[in-house]
Amino acid sequence: MPPFDVLLAFVVTTALFALLPGPSMLYAAARTMAGGRQAGLMAALGLHLGAYVHVAAAAAGLSVLFHAIPIAYAAVKLAGALYLIWLGISLVRSRPAQEGEIAGNGARSARQAFVQSITVEVLNPKTALFFVAFLPQFVVGAATLPIWLQLAILGTAANAIFSFGDIVVVFLAASIVNRLKRSSGVQALMRRTGGTLLIGLGAHLALQRG
Repeated sequence: MPPFDVLLAFVVTTALFALLPGPSMLYAAARTMAGGRQAGLMAALGLHLGAYVHVAAAAAGLSVLFHAIPIAYAAVKLAGALYLIWLGISLVRSRPAQEGEIAGNGARSARQAFVQSITVEVLNPKTALFFVAFLPQFVVGAATLPIWLQLAILGTAANAIFSFGDIVVVFLAASIVNRLKRSSGVQALMRRTGGTLLIGLGAHLALQRG
């Protein structure tokens, strides 16, 4: 493994990246606003698990395919953006819950957020490119551990740090939502706001170059 000073630089740099507002933070906040803290936490967990696909790809060297075949990158990026837009439209169009349905809908919303968030992260090629560009900077070729294992360990650590940032955002968003009056009107507003954020995020990613 890299020496202590290199590992320290890795942790500090990753933490700085994690603190910068990005698509995953905005996504986690939107799911929290739409479905509450439980849905937000499950969304953060889904993002965390989905990122391991990219960690594994980086360790195996598969992510370089996005560099070699630009059309593959563009196709996956567009698919992920359209999926976000579809999720946002679904939230905006969802009907308000009746009083007796709130608990059941909360659990269902959390399950949906978990499954959908895994898909969102797997379809995010920028995560793959981040890992394949960032992690090798901290790999030591002369180390006793093979390079693929170093990449896997560093990727797991980076993923945990990023997930911590997402969880902080979920709790902040949930505290704001909980201060608002619990009414069908406010619930509808939160769903529409969260859905609009997802639509805007998807449109931004679809139109963004690179």
